[in-house]
Amino acid sequence: MSFVVAVVGATGAVGREMLRVLEQRRFPIKRLVALASKRSAGSRMPFAGSEVTVVELTPAAFQGVDIALFSAGGSVSREFGPIAANAGAVVVDNSSAWRMDPDVPLVVPEVNMEAAANRPRGIIANPNCATIQMVVALKPLHDAARIKHVVVSTYQATSGKGHAAVTELLAQTRAKLDGISLKPSVFPGSIAFNVLCDWQAGEDDYSEEETKIVHETKKIMGDPGIGVSPTTVRVPVINGHSEALHVQFARPMSAAEARRLLRDAPGVVLVDGPYAPGKHPQPVEASGKDAVFVGRVRDDLAVLGAINLFVVSDNLRKGAALNAVQIAERIDL
Repeated sequence: MSFVVAVVGATGAVGREMLRVLEQRRFPIKRLVALASKRSAGSRMPFAGSEVTVVELTPAAFQGVDIALFSAGGSVSREFGPIAANAGAVVVDNSSAWRMDPDVPLVVPEVNMEAAANRPRGIIANPNCATIQMVVALKPLHDAARIKHVVVSTYQATSGKGHAAVTELLAQTRAKLDGISLKPSVFPGSIAFNVLCDWQAGEDDYSEEETKIVHETKKIMGDPGIGVSPTTVRVPVINGHSEALHVQFARPMSAAEARRLLRDAPGVVLVDGPYAPGKHPQPVEASGKDAVFVGRVRDDLAVLGAINLFVVSDNLRKGAALNAVQIAERIDL
């Protein structure tokens, strides 16, 4: 059986990655509809050994569409998501527009795919990229010993802010090496050779990104009692988010047990072995790959029965496009 698939925001960084993932995974497509703004309409994009012409996003564009993958920002998703769903498409939305709506399941296939079956709005939400890789790593541990508290510090790549952010990183880096002062336009300050907190304000003096991780983790894991203490920063890396996690449980867990659980966990590649310089998950090695890489699994030195680990994944791929396509592969139409 094959499907008519629409990709909304097809010319953006995540939209382009969605097209690559659909092609690489040989998703059963009868017809692909690439949708974008009027400005991009008429341009052509490579797909499956040929090209597809970008069509302007309008309500009529969803006629006959079975699955609509959205990656065009919250305002577009709020306006066109219900239109696509009412036209008969199952919507998988990558923005933050619907994530915390109680009538919209928030899904990571390795964690809670069963939630996708109950979608009264016809919309399934894709979580935040930083949340996705964290819950994939935490799921087997939570199932075994129930997580009480996780402290997460993120080191997030510039590609998570879009193509313009990557361009600015490269331009700032060249300028600094040449001794030239370059005024930032995408970031709130210098990202080259620096670390930034560059998200808008969220709740209680946390950033929006930090607030998302808190609420999304509880919803995906189905456990509002999980404590989440996040700090998110942007680093001068092109692609691939990294996270340092400290995890406490309802009953003690050792690093040895955690490694056993993670070794066969869906979507996880365990980078095992004793500590050695450079022998750990790295964004440069995770970029372009599907897995969530977990390493540096070790017993905490201060909290008995707690563990620490390091988690890395491609934020455009598993953190966005791949997760959406995996949902589309497994939903019951």
